[in-house]
Amino acid sequence: MALFELSAGERRAAPAGQEIREHGLAWRHDVRPTPFKGEARHFPKRCEYLYMTSSSRIGRLAWPTLLLAALALPAAASAQSGDHVTLGASAGVVPDYQGSDDYRFLPIPVIDAQFGQFFVSLRNGIGVNVIEIGPLTAGASVALVGGYRRRDVPDGIRRVSTTAGGRLFANLKLDNLSFTVGATKAVEGGTRGVVADASLSYALPVSDRMTVIPTIGTSWANGKHMNRYFGIDASEAIASGLPFYRAESGFKDVSGLITASYRLDSHWSLGTTGGVTRLLGDAADSPLNERRWQPSGFMSVAYTF
Repeated sequence: MALFELSAGERRAAPAGQEIREHGLAWRHDVRPTPFKGEARHFPKRCEYLYMTSSSRIGRLAWPTLLLAALALPAAASAQSGDHVTLGASAGVVPDYQGSDDYRFLPIPVIDAQFGQFFVSLRNGIGVNVIEIGPLTAGASVALVGGYRRRDVPDGIRRVSTTAGGRLFANLKLDNLSFTVGATKAVEGGTRGVVADASLSYALPVSDRMTVIPTIGTSWANGKHMNRYFGIDASEAIASGLPFYRAESGFKDVSGLITASYRLDSHWSLGTTGGVTRLLGDAADSPLNERRWQPSGFMSVAYTF
């Protein structure tokens, strides 16, 4: 249900200074002059959050996080140890943003390189492995933190810029089983929040050339990230007609995907990944979302030097 059920004419007809309450939002009319031919426009003078019932929230959707996709795309490189460089290209069909019902084609470079303790990868960014003890690896890096474009979200919702973040991570690899945890803090722009993630994958060799890798994962975000990405503040509620919404910290999604990697020779490999994500908690209740479950898929080709 939209926040403002009154028509624009009915809202303008309200006397200046009179408080009106609609679906959890209280606002007063204020008449201000504009620079356009002496026109006067009505603006909400005061807007405050009162309440939000579950019936006024729109259903939620999900999308496979690029972190999980990035984990699986360069599968040939993931199996390598020691210094290596893997480069390639991939393309996928993904939602416009976490919560969108619209999809778009997204090209993504494949890069996975390691030189001693230093590395470059899609999942962990550019960084250094500080701890390497047997099956345990831990380190720090600078990684990308995704956002969404203004044209992808409803009118009146401000964009969230993609920015860089500081990341800490740890990976435990036991034979074919790999468990990864990490946390990324956006340092400039974007949500400026913290997102923590965890994933578990298992490499199943089907043949000498083909490997299938099922992966499950989840992510948690603090209140700053959740409210900036999934929340709707007072000004956005007025501009978009959506309800005011404040998202709190908590687990925001759970994902499952499966990757098939085929090694053409000692250098070239092909990969395909399909998955689905479901948003959770306050992320799942945001009025920005249009579907509860959301699939996506990628295909890649890579060359390892």
